[in-house]
Amino acid sequence: MVPEGWQVGVVLDFFKLQRGFDLTKAEARDGPIPVYSSSGISYFHDTMRVAPPGIVTGRKGAVGPVYFVETPFWPHDTTLWVTDFKKSNPKFVWYFLQWMDLSRLGEASSVPTLNRNNVHRQKCVFPPLPEQKKIAEILSTWDKAIETTEKRLANAEAQKQSLMQQLLTGKRRLKGFSGPWLHKPLAEISTRIQRKTDGGDHPILTISSTIGFVRQDQKYRRYMAGKSVENYILLRQGEFAYNKGNSKTFEFGCVFDLNEFPTGLVPHVYVCFRLREGLSRRFFKALFAADYLRPQLGRLVNTGVRNNGLLNISPSQFLTTQVPVPAYAEQEAIGAVLEEATALEVKLKSDLELLRLEKSALMQQLLSGKRRVVI
Repeated sequence: MVPEGWQVGVVLDFFKLQRGFDLTKAEARDGPIPVYSSSGISYFHDTMRVAPPGIVTGRKGAVGPVYFVETPFWPHDTTLWVTDFKKSNPKFVWYFLQWMDLSRLGEASSVPTLNRNNVHRQKCVFPPLPEQKKIAEILSTWDKAIETTEKRLANAEAQKQSLMQQLLTGKRRLKGFSGPWLHKPLAEISTRIQRKTDGGDHPILTISSTIGFVRQDQKYRRYMAGKSVENYILLRQGEFAYNKGNSKTFEFGCVFDLNEFPTGLVPHVYVCFRLREGLSRRFFKALFAADYLRPQLGRLVNTGVRNNGLLNISPSQFLTTQVPVPAYAEQEAIGAVLEEATALEVKLKSDLELLRLEKSALMQQLLSGKRRVVI
């Protein structure tokens, strides 16, 4: 059903796309004009081809991202740009193209390609210009909220990173602490765990380098263990495991504590351990999250990665790595500060995800006319 007052047509009735202009980086001359390729600003030039406002989207390579440009620019040959808005509101057209999901119109090939004619013939409905402007204003408000939250998150992440680098190395001491720090091998401050299953109903877990322990069937959509689960290690809440699989996040493996589950069965290739009495779990949790062991583990890797993706680091070698051991009270104080920083980071990530979901739902309602705005 067409909303009252809205016009039915195809995309070309409301705006027109054109292919960009070729300009290699070698040909570009120093200047302030951004050259937009399919992935955004690639370099700069001294000459513009299009006056603002402008809209650019990927034509070849990256199909889908849509950029709103408020300064003079040069759209590269790998893009499509709006050459004629045909009296449509530019900001509304930008939101409309995002909502269209141009990636679904890309032509299948080794290099994704978007044909402007495929976009031009898509059926659509457009509201009158005043309603276009109002919709664009509403969605711009959400974009500002998202941008503000993104900046707050970036600041929180940077602050947490700085705190970790300073507090976990002793470069900065919290007020009231001045005693010396010891450095001890993990073998001295922990006990290795090799206990097998007791036959109870324990979830089969694996370690994700980005979020820690997760159920194996959730990560892989099925259990990978099979009969080998009999050799899995039974881990209890508060105990640690080192996954020696390399990843983009942790090049030489990662260490996480079991927190979300009371117990769990983990692969026997993990090096599992629990801290001895008088040590703060949250201090060492933060230490491992900061990838403190990375330089030492890097030196231990002498034959690269095995065919199964696991690093050639034996349990005994791993347990020789040394960690700082300040007094327990200082461990707890540092752990509390970093726990608070982590909580803020998690909250801002959650807020950001919610804002994006709400904006997406609002776009669906406003751009389809299911929800009308008051002019």
